[in-house]
Amino acid sequence: MNKSINETVSLVKPMIAFLIPIIFASVLQSLGQVFGIIVVGKTLGVESLAALSAFFPLLFFLISFVIGIGSGSSILIGQTYGGGNIPKMKEVVGVTLFLTMSISIAVSLFGGLLTKDILKWMGTPENILNESAEYARILFVTLPITFLYISYTTFMRGVGDSKTPFYFLLINTFLNIVLLPILIFGWCGLPKFGLNGAAYASVLANFITFVILLTYLHKRNHILKVDSAILRHLHLKGAVLKTLLKLAIPTSISMVSIAFSEIAVITLVNKYGAHATAAYGITNQIASYVQIPAMSISIATSVFVAQAVGSVKISTIKHIKKIAISLNYFLGGVLILTLYLIPNPILGIFLDNDETMNIAKSFILITFWSYIILGHTQVISATMRATGTVLWPTIFTITSILLIEVPVAYFLSQFTSLGLNGIWLGYPIAFIVNFLAQSIYHQFIWKKKSLKALIN
Repeated sequence: MNKSINETVSLVKPMIAFLIPIIFASVLQSLGQVFGIIVVGKTLGVESLAALSAFFPLLFFLISFVIGIGSGSSILIGQTYGGGNIPKMKEVVGVTLFLTMSISIAVSLFGGLLTKDILKWMGTPENILNESAEYARILFVTLPITFLYISYTTFMRGVGDSKTPFYFLLINTFLNIVLLPILIFGWCGLPKFGLNGAAYASVLANFITFVILLTYLHKRNHILKVDSAILRHLHLKGAVLKTLLKLAIPTSISMVSIAFSEIAVITLVNKYGAHATAAYGITNQIASYVQIPAMSISIATSVFVAQAVGSVKISTIKHIKKIAISLNYFLGGVLILTLYLIPNPILGIFLDNDETMNIAKSFILITFWSYIILGHTQVISATMRATGTVLWPTIFTITSILLIEVPVAYFLSQFTSLGLNGIWLGYPIAFIVNFLAQSIYHQFIWKKKSLKALIN
């Protein structure tokens, strides 16, 4: 018993040290987005804010591809780095970069040509369609820059370096905040781009930060600097690609399913008008803050478990999971309780329209308590995925989203008197179903088969 406690305690410090920069990085990333939302909402009005909000689910849908690939690569990088196989790790980086570039170029071309049609299909209100389409097209065309930047920060976390991505996110956030008003309002002699200025600011900040990051890695001789060992693997190499896709495809499908559900949900929300669309966008932004601890803990869990597998320290996996779950309930619980106690002052930062604020408050009160359950589920799933078990966690996630969340939201909003509140109820119901499915599989199948195979 004392040995088990000591092992748990010995992991707490490195996990928290790794976790803190990720949390702060996520907060910074959201701060940049929130600053843009505040500027747009307070100066350009509800319709511009709704135009911005209408594209959020679609943007998440696009980024979900690279998140899935990054998740798969971080597991492989964590395992190879943990096992001391640096040449193999660089091979994984090269193949992942080429795959990311290929997908991002294809999606960029497809989305850039069909932006308006896609937003129409999503049911975007007519009065914000053109403005939203112009904003979306800019981000579509520049996706390769965004994808590569996200990928490289994922690689660094895979080798246990969470500080460097944080430092460069500081630069990125600073650039975004500085460029945003300049490009929106046409300061310093530049044209006045309006809402499109928010898109240009984001893209320029990503591009400048990525260039500085690559230069920094080269100067510091970082293990992930772009060198000949990475460049010669810049192609779709069969063996690595197969292993990468085995891990990445289920995760990508899972992320795409989440993104698809958000598109389906906002299609339902759009029917209630621009105020509902704006409220949905604002509340989703606040939800991204609430989910920061859970998402960060999930990333840390995945990296630490992958490195434990690579270094053949399988007994530490249960301790990693235990610490992660405890942190999720503590950190997530504090944030959610704060929101429930003071929702009006927080929403007032973004909005001054009573109708939009009341809709957003309903979303928060009905759904946010369940995000702590989602965080617990993500820890369980991250633990299994990092050991190579990805199929069933993916199936459970997809099922809970496509067969529970979306149908429940549709039924309750269309066939009951709940209206918009019926849409919000789809979230906690889906989270609970996913939690139960993942927990049962983890306890009675994964522990007995997959974990036992690793030990043997």
